[in-house]
Amino acid sequence: MADGSSKYKPYRSPAGGWGAAAATAKVLMEQSVVGKGSRALLSMNQPGGFKCPSCAFPDATCTRKLEFCENGAKALAHEATKFRVTREFFAKHSVSELMEQSDYWLEMQGRLTEPMRYDAARDHYVPVSWDDAFALIGRHLSALEDPDQAEFYTSGRTANETAFLYSIFVREFGTNNFPDCSNMCHEPTSRGLPHSIGIGKGTVILDDFEHAEAIFLIGHNAGTNAPRMMTPLVEARKRGVPIVAVNPMPERALIRFTEPQDIVQMATFGSTAITSEFVHIRTGGDLALLKGMMKVLFEREAAGETVLDQEFIAEHTEGFAALKADVEAQGWPELVAAAGIDKAQIRRCAEIYIASQATIICYGMGVTQHQQGSQLVQQIANLLLLKGNFGKPGAGISPIRGHSNVQGDRTVGIDEKPGQAYLDKVRDVFGFEPPREHGHHTVESVEAMLAGTAKVFIGLGGNFVRAVPDTDRSYAAMRKLDLTVGIATKLNRGHLVHGKEALILPVVARSERIETVKGEQFVTIEDSMSNVTASRGVLDPASDDLLTETEIVCRMAMATLPHSKVDWASYIEDYDLIRDKIAAVYPALYEGFAERIAAPHGFHLDIPPRRRVWATPNGKANFLVLPGLAVNAPVNDPAMLRLATVRSHDQFNTTIYSYNDRYRGVYGDRMILFMNADDIADRGLEAGAKIALETIGCDGIARRVEGLTIIDYPMSRGSVAGYYPELNPLLPLAFYDRISGCPAAKSIPVRVVASDAAA
Repeated sequence: MADGSSKYKPYRSPAGGWGAAAATAKVLMEQSVVGKGSRALLSMNQPGGFKCPSCAFPDATCTRKLEFCENGAKALAHEATKFRVTREFFAKHSVSELMEQSDYWLEMQGRLTEPMRYDAARDHYVPVSWDDAFALIGRHLSALEDPDQAEFYTSGRTANETAFLYSIFVREFGTNNFPDCSNMCHEPTSRGLPHSIGIGKGTVILDDFEHAEAIFLIGHNAGTNAPRMMTPLVEARKRGVPIVAVNPMPERALIRFTEPQDIVQMATFGSTAITSEFVHIRTGGDLALLKGMMKVLFEREAAGETVLDQEFIAEHTEGFAALKADVEAQGWPELVAAAGIDKAQIRRCAEIYIASQATIICYGMGVTQHQQGSQLVQQIANLLLLKGNFGKPGAGISPIRGHSNVQGDRTVGIDEKPGQAYLDKVRDVFGFEPPREHGHHTVESVEAMLAGTAKVFIGLGGNFVRAVPDTDRSYAAMRKLDLTVGIATKLNRGHLVHGKEALILPVVARSERIETVKGEQFVTIEDSMSNVTASRGVLDPASDDLLTETEIVCRMAMATLPHSKVDWASYIEDYDLIRDKIAAVYPALYEGFAERIAAPHGFHLDIPPRRRVWATPNGKANFLVLPGLAVNAPVNDPAMLRLATVRSHDQFNTTIYSYNDRYRGVYGDRMILFMNADDIADRGLEAGAKIALETIGCDGIARRVEGLTIIDYPMSRGSVAGYYPELNPLLPLAFYDRISGCPAAKSIPVRVVASDAAA
């Protein structure tokens, strides 16, 4: 996983700034798309252009000419690359040979150019016609004894129109098996928040950042995972708004940031201090911090001060007394020990919250990826409810989602647990009876493969096998399948870990034009703040033999369901017809879709809590109790450390852009363990030592990763971090949140052991 020049040099400069500008120029040159890529960047996230294929943060509605970040530029450059994976490439390299290459090497080979079929006798992919590819899919799906023997995965990059049709196809086929990338990141938001506030989405829009009086950032690294978020944070700090960052590891962008689009800052090498309070929490200590803050509020209220919004609580909520009793039962020594910070800092955070009349709390996978991730999300909602921080400008809850349309996919039907009212609408609009039983989420789909009950896997985008936990077992699971289908723009590991038969189907990318017999088409994207906008590609497709994701879905349906009641052929040609059906199935959200999407900046979907309306069974927002202070099962091992898997700055999800992690000062290596100096010393080790990590498990399966280099990094005590997906082998498949199914990738119990590689 290294290129032979591994080194560590702490990064002292502000995030963003000239470093980001240089990185953008470098990646355009590396992919040989300086001219084409630069022109395309001017259209990215602009009205009439295409939406960034990277993160899901909203676009500003101002007149900024450059509405992209360094990581968005990387995503575009790798999508627009001049490099191609052709039939000659596959003739030269067997699948076994390709398996020996790194994820980075696979990514750098370029764009897929034509459909390919795995030839088991030769161990090579060979060309296949589109007609034959769809016929093969149709034969396998039609031959299944039960529709539930197929798993239909969706990547968050899939546009609304395609995701909607995919959900209709799969349900007409007869299953709700929709393992989805959301299952592995913000599923606790989708499953936890509805019980609290009646909707599984955030309640904040971008304009709220202009009115917030305090902003809390819990468990996410905006500078790498949502860099465009840094602009509203910088603007808030310039207005004097306190920003509290909560994280087990300091992140450079949350300390100082230079806006690449700020000419004065760039010219003067200036920067903005982002965090007014950095809370160096222990991994999993967020629950103790939240309860500690609530305890301070209750103490102040008991002392006769007016701290809580009693009118809001009385009119809009239930469960206050139970929450208060639970919080007051927590002693300060236990809270401090669980949080890993001192009482004074918890009080400071509470004072910032008390002083603010409009607070936004943003959170990421540092919150969701725990065994009680769904309930931890609910505790954030509890804190906001205490001061009525819903339904007013500058306030609310804001999950910072990762992939560009992961929220939109869920909105339009990618859901293994669909509601009955939605299924009734599908029946009424399309004329078939959809299945009513819940399907598989990601972990359950892998379990079905291992059990041999799943036979076919179709991946609409993404790199499923590298994203899921328990790598060795997941590889074995995929190889038991009869057919795997990878629908993608680039070659990835998922095409090499495949079933007995396998297809690679190349698609038109987000940045590329879609032309049909009805003329140029566009798709729509929902960002993490529920704004829906149009996306129109501006580049020529990478090959003449690519199909759109929409056409691929329609033709799979036509090959599988010859007597379908759905007019699939019409949707290949005219995307307005798809939007009409979305509006018919979701009238409350998408009524007038065709007219509303014509607005330059799109439109916001209705979020009832913004109106202080709660779509819960009791019609109220609910305070929900999570007893105790643990968000993960206890481990009785004094050597235990909690491992969080993280992304590098040169990475998006499973896509590796380089071996560097500039803001953390790592160069030339990804086999790294970030570790606190005292934890290193306690184990008789030194920075730079080669070690192995072993999972502390209870299922009798040994999980171990060799050859990690220790880096002395300012982690909180007892917390370590390393890169995803390289450390996914340490995450047991069964180690997940039972409410949402989300793997607990931010709190894997591990021990450091001597490495065979050290010898």
